[in-house]
Order: sequence, then C-alpha cells, then structure tokens
Amino acid sequence: MTPLEKLPVTVITGFLGSGKTTLVRNLMQNPQGKRLAVIVNEFGDVGVDGEILKSCAIPDCPAENILELANGCICCTVADDFIPTIEALMKLDPRPEHILIETSGLALPKPLLKAFDWPDIRSKITVDGVIALADAEAVADGRFAPNVAAVDAQREADVGLDHETPLSEVFEDQISCADIVLLTKPDLAGPEGVAKARDIVLAEAPRPLPVVEVAEGEVDPRVILGLEAAAEDDMDARPSHHDGHHDHEHDDFESVVIDVPEQSDPAAFAAKIEKMAKDLNILRVKGYAAVEGKPMRLLVQAVGARVRHQFDRPWKPEEGRRGRMVVIAEHDDVNVDAIRAALLD
Repeated sequence: MTPLEKLPVTVITGFLGSGKTTLVRNLMQNPQGKRLAVIVNEFGDVGVDGEILKSCAIPDCPAENILELANGCICCTVADDFIPTIEALMKLDPRPEHILIETSGLALPKPLLKAFDWPDIRSKITVDGVIALADAEAVADGRFAPNVAAVDAQREADVGLDHETPLSEVFEDQISCADIVLLTKPDLAGPEGVAKARDIVLAEAPRPLPVVEVAEGEVDPRVILGLEAAAEDDMDARPSHHDGHHDHEHDDFESVVIDVPEQSDPAAFAAKIEKMAKDLNILRVKGYAAVEGKPMRLLVQAVGARVRHQFDRPWKPEEGRRGRMVVIAEHDDVNVDAIRAALLD
C-alpha cells in the first residue's frame, strides 16, 4: 500500500451475541498476507472481547494493533474516541493495511459511517464494506426483525401492543446499512430456520443484499474483505430510523458489572446464569470467573438463556483471580439487586 492509497476499513456490526468476535478472530488468523488492525467497541466497563482478541494476536495483527473503546457506543463518541483511535492506528510503523472495526451490539452503523466524512480522515480512509451478522435462530423466531406489516395489523387490532422495540430498530438499521449479511449459528436454527431468517433479512433490506450462512465465524476472507464499497459515499442507499437526528441515546439499555467469587462448579454457575437470564429478561452476560483448584480462567458468554463457558487461559499474577460479569438488559428490566442476588446466592 502506497502512502496515497486510502486505508480500507471493514465495519462489523450485529446484535449482541451474533458472533462478531468469533468472526474477527478468524479473520485475524487468516489475514491473507495483510497487516491488520482491530478496533473493538464494547458496551460496559469490562473489555471482554478485546481480551479475547488480544489472546489471539499473531505477527500480522500484533496485540498493539488491537485497540479497545470501552464503556461508550462508538457512534456516540466519534470526536472523543473514534477519530483519535483511527489516527493512532495510521501512525503505527509498519502501518496497517486493513482495519477491522467490531462495533458494540447496540451501535447504529450509519452514524459511524458519517464519521468517515470528517476532514481529518476522509482523504486517508475508505469504508471497504459493512458486514452485518445476524443470529439465524433469533431472526427466525422474529425476536429482532418483526414484520412491519404484521406489527401494524396487530396494533390496529390491539392498541396495547407495541412490537417496535429498541432491539428491532437496532437490527433493522444494521441490515439497512450492510453490504453483506452473515447468518450465524445455523446449526441451532436448522435448515428451515436458516431459510426463514434469510427471507426476513431480504424483506428487511432496502436493496438486494448477499446473505451468507456462516458457522463458527469461518468464512473465506475474500468474501467479506476487498468489497470496495466506499460506503461513506453511499449513505442515501442506507436508510436509518435515526435519519434526521444528530445523535441517538442508549438509555433503553443498561449494563451492570458484578464481581463474582471463586466458583466450585462451572456447570452450576452456567445454570445459575441461565436461570437469571430467564427470570430477569437478561439479553447478554459475558465475563470471567475463577474456579476452585483450576489455574485457568473461565470465560463465560451468554445470549439470553443460551450459556457457553470454557477455560481460555491461565490467570495472570496481577489479575488476582478476580471474577467479573457484565450483564446487559433493557433499561426497564435492570434490577441490580436481583441480578447480584442471582449471581451470588
């Protein structure tokens, strides 16, 4: 890449737990000979995804090329966080040849794309493409992509119904902004679920979009990198619920960080999280826990009541085996005392 060439950036968006970090990790491990840099944006005070990716660093994407923007939606903190981070990556020697941006599951992609029109970076950066990940099972169930016509019909029949939830708006904006959609976790959805999810995505999209089925983040990088979409110049084709608004708020969501003691049984702890998610309408849980007699750190990630856990690496001496969980829910469902009791009792 010559100094005059624009540095391509791929924006990876998708709802909570859709598989963004897994995809980025696989791209890092198969960089097609390019020097990569990664920006990870998380919602909450504990940077779990950034830690996961840094543990996977390789020479083509070393740990110093993986930067984290925590506790602030990237599309809401453009001036304070995003632009300086991009500028810092561009000053690295050697300079990255491609930047991956993993947005928060709550981020709206269009305000982020508008940031690429800033004078300081417009001549140096281009948005190669926007990749939207969607959990096939969740989409097939209609949880994040309600049929607008059906919703309108239900509202006419019962004014008490309101299916235009914040989750649906986030999902719709991500699909509308995408250049390609990846349907993830097809094994959980099954063939019929995948087909239904594909139909829902295509019905939601404002223009024809390729929809690709992906398991465990494994996709040929040539499919999603090198799109040359120049998305920053194509804003009118990417409608958003928030067009005409200067910003948006995330008051509909709230994250809580809970320190958790050493656990005796990982399976029992996972069951506790599953029950909490069902009882308290929790959207997402992610974090680490220490397990008695185990030198390895237990990584826990949950989407709703679907909980995964594994030992990922040894505890570092300075970490002190300190377990912490980030719990995310819609604002009205957050009961800190109930969440703490569910995890600690």
